[in-house]
Amino acid sequence: MTACKKRSKYNSEAAGKIVFLKTTNLLTMDRPQSIDATPLLHVLSCLHPLTKRVEDYLCNHVRPMKVKKKKLLLREGTICNNVYFIRKGVIRGFTFEGQREITTWISTDNELVTSIPALDEPVPSLDNIQAIEDCELLMLSFEELNWLYEHYPEFNYVGRKLIQRYYGDAERRAYLARLNNAEDKYRYFLGRHEALSTRVPLRYIASYLGITLETLSRVRRRFARAPEGVPTKTEKKKVDRSQIIY
Repeated sequence: MTACKKRSKYNSEAAGKIVFLKTTNLLTMDRPQSIDATPLLHVLSCLHPLTKRVEDYLCNHVRPMKVKKKKLLLREGTICNNVYFIRKGVIRGFTFEGQREITTWISTDNELVTSIPALDEPVPSLDNIQAIEDCELLMLSFEELNWLYEHYPEFNYVGRKLIQRYYGDAERRAYLARLNNAEDKYRYFLGRHEALSTRVPLRYIASYLGITLETLSRVRRRFARAPEGVPTKTEKKKVDRSQIIY
């Protein structure tokens, strides 16, 4: 029961209920007739060229939003109805194991975030989505996104490329989870997200890597003392395969 009360900090709805989160209660949101969606258009066009009609649709339907640091964009157990483009800021996904928070992913400038399962059907989110910094976002509803897919078939190429990219991210997170050595975990993190090492609180990075904060601090001190900043990975002892019995 104590654990349930702890969870209520972020998920105050009754267990088992499906709840649609009212985004406007948590965020500052404006909807002008047309906005500068240049950063979003650039990211999407790098995946597949955008037609003029797709660009016009996005400029007329995305909505700018500002989310304060530590505010939730989505609560665990509620249903996500929107996809968000991060113009500026850092956002994380996290869940609970008892009373402990577990950071499951971290995204930053020029990336898209949402609850992926909700793109298929309106299922409750497994994650909380929280701003780590003050964030500036662009929001597009799933209804508007699906309209794009249905009426402008060329945009489906963009959707496919995005799914491929984020599936790849999920595979890399699975690989990271399989690493046992804390130094290897942090080295891998720096190789892909070095800029985040100074923007994200260490407790979130430690949670993301699946190690304790104390362990992460020790690893960072060792890396700081290394001549090149990050010590090279210790080479594995070569195995004479001729001696292996298959």
